[in-house]
Amino acid sequence: MTERKRAALVTGSGKNIGRACVLALAKDGFNVVINGSSDRASCDATADAARALGADALVIMADVGDKTACDAMAAEAIGHFGGIDVLINNAAIRPSHSFLDITDETWERVLDVNMNAAFRLARACLPGMVDRGWGRIVNFAGMNAIHGYNGRAHVSVSKHGSWGLTKALGKEFGPKGITTNIISSGPIAGDHSDPAMAEHIASMKARVPVGRLGTPEEIAGMIAYLVSDQGGFMNGQLIQINGGTET
Repeated sequence: MTERKRAALVTGSGKNIGRACVLALAKDGFNVVINGSSDRASCDATADAARALGADALVIMADVGDKTACDAMAAEAIGHFGGIDVLINNAAIRPSHSFLDITDETWERVLDVNMNAAFRLARACLPGMVDRGWGRIVNFAGMNAIHGYNGRAHVSVSKHGSWGLTKALGKEFGPKGITTNIISSGPIAGDHSDPAMAEHIASMKARVPVGRLGTPEEIAGMIAYLVSDQGGFMNGQLIQINGGTET
């Protein structure tokens, strides 16, 4: 009987950090689920690149901020691969609003995409991980989980919540062979469709002691370690990858 190949689900993986994670995992022998909400062409291109590395790649277009779509994606991914062994909760939105201008709808949308999706996908994937006695979950905090930024109260709260979820899951499921960690990345170069976000990231460069922006591949390299067997003693940790940036 052929041994089942481990599978990874990476949200927001059509480009940038998500794409780099998919390719790093494919290179390391994982099958992969590529997820996006609107840019099907980028997701398909990432899938083709993963297949070229020997992976079975499944594209699922879904808005992770929508509970029904999020749950359906998890069910499809688990059904296709017989389980998800690695969950990378990368998808996020980072709108800027003065605190007094944040509506209930905007607040709830940010929490749904940035935090609640991580909860829902972990809840769906964890039973299989427990049954197999092995699993890896990686969440993303960004620097918003550490510093309160003007105009981003909703983003900071969502990322702080993801950090809390990470620590709780690490304690509850670590004894079952499942680790949960969270990445806090600094400004990362990439293809940003939002000009305001691209301008913000470029403006951060002067504040990075190493004098440059990070690359998606540098983040993916850390994730590849965290989800490996060698990374099994890293659990419940927030890992900063930011070139020494403090604020």
